[in-house]
Amino acid sequence: MRREQGFSLVAAMFLMIVVASVVIAMARLSANQSATGSLLIQQARAYQAARAGLEWGIYQALNGGGCTGTPTMTGSLSEYSVSVTCTPTGYTGDDGNPLTIYRLSAAAQNGSPDTRPDYAFRRLDAVVEQ
Repeated sequence: MRREQGFSLVAAMFLMIVVASVVIAMARLSANQSATGSLLIQQARAYQAARAGLEWGIYQALNGGGCTGTPTMTGSLSEYSVSVTCTPTGYTGDDGNPLTIYRLSAAAQNGSPDTRPDYAFRRLDAVVEQ
């Protein structure tokens, strides 16, 4: 009776392929989670930049003499650009006193989607009565 040889080679190759597949899957998962985490951070920063712009616009509308033209926000917001728009509308209240309603919108973004893989954009709106 002749003894079969080479079975351990097949088993070793199978084990190496399974281990290599698991390592590749884990590397892809890790890279994907890292990219997702980076994008979540950029989105949170965009939200905070838009919120800062909205609060600045509300302050300008209520304490700076209303919305004259399009307010421009200046300041250091890292790589984010923030644009704030304000639209006043005059009304007469039920008691005959004049009311002004300000509709504000603030948009924040970090570059453009064509130039950044971690592009983030947020827009917040608010309505304030004075």
